[in-house]
Amino acid sequence: MADSRVKGAPYALRITQRKEGRAAILYGRQADPEGRDRLQRLGALGPLAYSAALPMLRQAVGVVGAGLRPAHPLEPGAYYPLDAAWGPRIACYALVAAGLRDGERLLRAAENLRHAAPDQAAWWLGLLLQEDEVRPRARGGEHRRAVRALRILTEAVQ
Repeated sequence: MADSRVKGAPYALRITQRKEGRAAILYGRQADPEGRDRLQRLGALGPLAYSAALPMLRQAVGVVGAGLRPAHPLEPGAYYPLDAAWGPRIACYALVAAGLRDGERLLRAAENLRHAAPDQAAWWLGLLLQEDEVRPRARGGEHRRAVRALRILTEAVQ
């Protein structure tokens, strides 16, 4: 993660290679317990979700940095910086796609989030990751009702 473009980026995407195919991990910049600014994992895209979101991922990576053009398939091992418009969209998609297996629905969700307004995606991400005293975070940090609502809105489920 020594790439200088990633150092200042609010989000980063790392491509990985699994035996089932390519996957991705999304990181967001947050303060760690010592108050240092670090990229921390927000979610992951399995091979099916990664394949469905590939056009969105290519567009997101192509937006950041002058002259940055991703290779035809994004390269495993590399960290790609994401700006504040694309990071929340991809983070929402990762949380929505977790555990889903219907490729057609994942394609719809990816397309809907690809065209979502950046401020709306950021609002949803805040809701998905919100923690309060009454209802601590559900599995993986997200609120189940918010995930279900966003899955319905993005057509990831019926």
